Amino acid sequence: MSSAHYLIAFFILIFSSNAYSLTKPNIVIIFTDDQGYADVGCFGAKNHKTPNLDRMASEGRKFTDFYVAQAVCGASRAALLTGCYPNRIGMLGAPGPKSRHGINPNEILIPELLKTKGYSTGMFGKWHLGHHKASLPIHHGFDEYYGLPYSNDMWPHHPGVRHLPLKERLKKWPKLPMIEGDRIIDDEVTPEEQTRLTTDYTNRAVDFINRHKGEPFFLYLAHSMPHVPLFVSKENNGKTKAGLYADVMWEIDWSVGQILGSLKENKIDKNTLVIFTTDNGPWLSYGDHAGSAKPLREGKATAWEGGVRVPCIMRWPEKIPPSTVCSEPAMTIDILPTIAQITGAKLPNHKIDGKDIWPLMKGEKNAKSPHEAYYFYWGTNLHAVRKDKWSLHFPHSYRSLNGKSGTGGIPGKYQQKKTDTALFDLRMDISQKSDLSGKHLDIVKNLKALGKKHIAYVKENSREPAKP
Repeated sequence: MSSAHYLIAFFILIFSSNAYSLTKPNIVIIFTDDQGYADVGCFGAKNHKTPNLDRMASEGRKFTDFYVAQAVCGASRAALLTGCYPNRIGMLGAPGPKSRHGINPNEILIPELLKTKGYSTGMFGKWHLGHHKASLPIHHGFDEYYGLPYSNDMWPHHPGVRHLPLKERLKKWPKLPMIEGDRIIDDEVTPEEQTRLTTDYTNRAVDFINRHKGEPFFLYLAHSMPHVPLFVSKENNGKTKAGLYADVMWEIDWSVGQILGSLKENKIDKNTLVIFTTDNGPWLSYGDHAGSAKPLREGKATAWEGGVRVPCIMRWPEKIPPSTVCSEPAMTIDILPTIAQITGAKLPNHKIDGKDIWPLMKGEKNAKSPHEAYYFYWGTNLHAVRKDKWSLHFPHSYRSLNGKSGTGGIPGKYQQKKTDTALFDLRMDISQKSDLSGKHLDIVKNLKALGKKHIAYVKENSREPAKP
């Protein structure tokens, strides 16, 4: 080959490389907290409207059978960002200000995956994977972080202690800090400041988009709301005339509109995948300060559908078909490997549990879930398995409302209930009312065997969290 040909080939290679870098999709994940399945208009909301989310669904794809790996804040977020069942990596429950553990530095999170492909990464909102310095977002792949290290009710105004003198309250719940980078910039977030959380997170997210519009980016906007205590800006307080919870959801919908609007204004919306979902079902004991999972059974902190099935909408113009619905099961653990597939990023060397669901997202004809089954734990105990249309619950106890739910931010009481082995056809019985285990012994046997196999898999492949 002549020197001229070598030169031409060199410029073609450089041009191709630059062209590819310009077409790397931006990734935006909007993650809410304790939001019910039926808190979005297109999922059945009754008391309030969500025009931006409904528009997002009309321009994208609605997932009706989308799940979190565990129905509690910290564990759910660990699953989303690592692609792993949280009980397998030691990230259980909802770590608070006195917790000693955090996400292990050896885990590979979505932003770390994307950094290898040249992405800028930013997170704004609730973290909840450990509040110690080494566990914070900027030490796990995020270039920028601003937000709360854990839930917004982990403070001295918690309803369980606010009847006590402040000195006694602080023994249980210290002051709530706001963190930027890995520094506390406000050591006492006040109720007044909580009214601005949704708008502050949103404004920072929009600013991040504006600053990184010319390069591929990953944005993780993790709202503190509608987790209790509920707060909303002065601008949206009373907006819906349907109560505080409806106002909070209206403001979250406004936030979605701001993100979508910013992408369009910067002419990058067609090259951006936006995913909207939540960390678990509603905290039902809070009554009028909680969302709705109807027609699903139970809510947060249970493996019933109301706890683990969540609303999900995905939008990517010209890639994800508009006004479509996917009813195949999928889970947050699948987001990391799917992002790896569409960006060309290499998967972690260690085991992950999620699988690529891009065929489901792009509406491929006859696409099926890539999993044999999904598994739902509470802590380290397997409570349920879903395979195809079938949901099998193993004998376990669970919490359920004991009479009347709470009002005005004060929770009602729970009671412990128990279930024996129970089988449900979720296509015919989404509310899990009719136990069919006695009629389908072969299916029960098969799902029990899958559960036993998965328990052994988790035991053989468990990893520990970080402990400062």
